[in-house]
Amino acid sequence: MFRIDSHRDAAALSSLVRNLNIVVFRIRLQGLVNQIPCFSLSGISSMGRKQSDQSGSGSRRSVLIPILLCVTSCILVYTVSSWAMRHPTDTTSSDGGSSAILARLERADAEVEGEDMGECCRGLEHLELWGSAVKWGTDHKFNTSRECCQACKAMCGGVDGPCLCDSWVFCGDRERCREKFGECWLKKQKDVMLPALQESGDKVIWTSGLIFGKGEGIVSLETEYGNIHIKLFPDCAPYSVAYIVELLGARHCAGCRIYRAEGRGHSWDSVGNHIAEASFGPPYALIQGTLEAEGLPFKAIPVEACPTIKRGSVAWVGAGPEFFISLANHHEWERAYTIFGSVLPEDMEIAEKIAGLPTKSDIWNSVNVSVLEKPIDLKIKRISTNNGDLNLGSNANSGSS
Repeated sequence: MFRIDSHRDAAALSSLVRNLNIVVFRIRLQGLVNQIPCFSLSGISSMGRKQSDQSGSGSRRSVLIPILLCVTSCILVYTVSSWAMRHPTDTTSSDGGSSAILARLERADAEVEGEDMGECCRGLEHLELWGSAVKWGTDHKFNTSRECCQACKAMCGGVDGPCLCDSWVFCGDRERCREKFGECWLKKQKDVMLPALQESGDKVIWTSGLIFGKGEGIVSLETEYGNIHIKLFPDCAPYSVAYIVELLGARHCAGCRIYRAEGRGHSWDSVGNHIAEASFGPPYALIQGTLEAEGLPFKAIPVEACPTIKRGSVAWVGAGPEFFISLANHHEWERAYTIFGSVLPEDMEIAEKIAGLPTKSDIWNSVNVSVLEKPIDLKIKRISTNNGDLNLGSNANSGSS
C-alpha cells in the first residue's frame, strides 16, 4: 500500500534504536514487559525511507518518527517514518487576463470543498480577533464554538458565496468567561487574510475563526510549468492556514519545492476514480514537496481535519512542512492526513504536467517511489480580489490592521 515518505540521517536512527533498547532493558528490570498491551497509532503505517538528500545545498530536513510498540513477552516492534524534501526556483507563467481568471476562480470556488470539508467549523483558542461587528455577542449566544462558526457561515450567500460575516469570536470556558460565556461575536474584516488581531496568548479567554467566501483565501504556487491556485480551508485547518499566511508575509519561499512526482498510471481515471481490479500503486498519483522556507522557523502543525483524500486535495505529510497534492481519490488511505486546501479544478492540468516530468526510481523503506530528476522550485503568492478585480501579484506582506 502507498505511503508518503522521506528520509533522515542514519546516525539519528541508530541513536534512537539504542535509546529504545535502553528503555526496554529498564522495563524488563522492573518486570513490566508482559503488562504492556499491544497498540497502534491511527493513521501510521509502513513508510519508505530515503537514504540520501538529493536536494542539494539549502534543503531542509523534517522528521516525523511514529513508533509502534507491541510487546508479547519481550519483543519491541517499532516503525520509524521520516520526511525530508527539496525546494524550487522561482519562475512564473502567464495567468491570462484578470477578468478571465476572476471568472474562473469564482466558477471553481464552489467545486473545491467536498461534502465532508463543508462540515468543518474550527477556530484557534486563546485568540481574539477584532473587526467590525455584524452581530454583537452580548445579544448573540451559543453553547459551543461550532454553533458560533455555523452562524457566521450562514451569513455567506449561496455555496461559497460572498460573506457578510468572515470571522467569529466565541467565549466557551464557563469558569473563565463568567458572564461572557456563550457570547458569539460575528465580524467583518477589512482583509480576511490579514485579520485585525486584538490579543493572543494563554490568558485570552476567546476562540476565533475565519471564513473565506467567494474569491477569498486563494494562494498560488508558482512554478516554471504554470501556477497552481489553491483555495485554503481556515474552518478546517486554522493552524495550517495560519502557517501559509506566515509564508506569504515572509515575501519569499526559498527552499520550497516539489521533488516527487507520480502519475495516475493505470490505476485511476482522468477524474481520479479508481479503476476496478487495478492496484493502488505504485505509481501513487501525487506530487510531493516541502513548504519549509529558509530562515522561517517551522513548528509542527497539530492534527486538524482529516477527511478523505480526493483529487486536488492539498495535505500535510504528518505534521508538515512536507505536503502533497493528490491526483486521485484515495479512499484507501482513509482519514490519515490533514487537508488544508484544494487545487482549483482547472489547475489540475499543471499538477498532471509535473507528474509527467522525467523521474528516477528510488526505494524508501521498501516503498518504490519516483523522484524528479530536477526538483521544481516554488514561489507562493496571494491571489486577492478587490472590488471585483483580481490582483495577481499581491503578496500578503503587511501586518494586521
